[in-house]
Parts: sequence; C-alpha cells; structure tokens
Amino acid sequence: MPFETIALIGKYNSQEVGDSLLRLASFLLNRNHKVLIETRTAESAAISGYPVATLEEIGAQADLAVVMGGDGTMLNIACSLFSYEVPLVGINLGRLGFLADVSLDTMLETMEEMLKGEFESEERFLVTVTVRRQGENIFEANAFNDAVVSKGATARLIELEVFVDGQFVYSQRSDGLIISTPTGSTAYALSSGGPILHPTLEALVLVPICPHTLSNRPIAVNSESTVEILLIHANDARVHLDGQRHFDLQANDWVILRRAPQTVRLLHPEGHSYYDMLRQKLHWGEKL
Repeated sequence: MPFETIALIGKYNSQEVGDSLLRLASFLLNRNHKVLIETRTAESAAISGYPVATLEEIGAQADLAVVMGGDGTMLNIACSLFSYEVPLVGINLGRLGFLADVSLDTMLETMEEMLKGEFESEERFLVTVTVRRQGENIFEANAFNDAVVSKGATARLIELEVFVDGQFVYSQRSDGLIISTPTGSTAYALSSGGPILHPTLEALVLVPICPHTLSNRPIAVNSESTVEILLIHANDARVHLDGQRHFDLQANDWVILRRAPQTVRLLHPEGHSYYDMLRQKLHWGEKL
C-alpha cells in the first residue's frame, strides 16, 4: 500500500469541513488506511474518535496529507510540511482552487482512483525570505506563492533598489514589489499585470505594484538567482509572505530571496491538465 498512513487537514473554523472530513476518514478506514486528524482541525471541527497529530507529527508519520480547504489552506500547510517531503492532495472548498483541485462532489471517487496509483505528481519550489538589518539576519521564513514588499497604511510610495545575483537591476518608486514563484504567478502577481508561469518553469517573476515610472515592467529571472531588495525610503513598510505572514521593515533593510532546497510534491487526479485548469478558473474562451 503506497499510502499507509494518511493525514487529514481541514480549513480552520469552516462549517463545511467537519462532515466532509468524517466521510473521508470513514472511507479511508474501510480501505485499511491509518488515519490521522490534524490537531487544530479536530478541535475546530469538533471531531473525535480518531488519532490526532500535530503538523510536526504528521510530517514524521504520514505518507500522504489530504488538505481540505482553499488555496490559502494549501499554502499554509505546504510551508509547514515541505521539509518533511509529505505529498499533498488538495480538496477544494474555496472559490478558485489553483492548488486544491479535487472537487468536493467527487472527492471519494477521485481519492479511490488516486489511492490505486492513478495520479500525476509534480514538484513545486518555494523561496526562503530573509530580512537583514545592519548586517544581522532578523527574520527568515518560506513562501510558496510570493513575497511582497509593500507600503503599509500610509499613501506614500516606497523607494527600493533591486539586485539579482549581486548585479544592480533598477531603482523603483511604487506601492511595492511582488517576487513570485510559478505557483504564485496566478495570484497577486497576475492581478498586478504579471505573466502566468507554467509550474515547470525554473523562474521567478518580479512584478512592480503601481510603479511611478511606467517603464518599470515585470521581469523573469532564473529560480536559482539570489534576489536582493534594499529599502531606501518607506513609512510603515513590510514584507508579506503568501499573504499570511508579515514582518515590518525599516529604511536600509535588505529583503533577500533564495530558492529553498526542498520542494513541495503535489498529487493531482490522473489526466490533470494545467491549461484545462486555467481555462476553467479564468473563464477563457467564454462568449462575452
């Protein structure tokens, strides 16, 4: 059995999660899989009668993690589990579902096929984001979608300089800068005018947010590059990781991005097509 122990993780404080997780847990037990329910999921959905485990315990024990929620839940769990190399399956409770692509309506049928080995696997990379202040690293975390250096509540533009592999690229006055992985290219970067990157591309895309100079355009760089951002001037600036974690910045701070050594392994139903997904989610080809 390729996936002997399967962990179930749900979106916290969601009314839809409890009943659906219990249906899936019963389905898996009837097929002789060991089921773990993530601790906070069990508490949030008031699930009892199953072994519970923290994310760290899931990383050490599980052969597969099934994440029920939207892309935000997938992003959070991917960053928590990627160092353990546990493959992820996403069951979509959200609106778009670029990462969580298994329909709740066909969940049991799709999972039965995937547990027979009828699935497609892909590797997605993350970036490690470090903030350096006065020569000292004061913050470090990982991002699956993107890192965004942006202004805070004030309306004033921020000023920054961008370097790639030690080479000066440009200075910029803008609302901020998005540094996106291919996974995140369909998120904030897309709404800010950036290109869609196929997940297999070894690239990062830098997308200015409302630049003061219209010649500041998105640029793609190799994923093995080191991207450094020097904050020249800002009031109330911060760096946001996947829209979920934040760190306040000051003038003369450096935000440094490097590709993380591990990858996230996503499992999709057999026949999964990235282009079909884009066409469906972005409503391409519909009559106006």
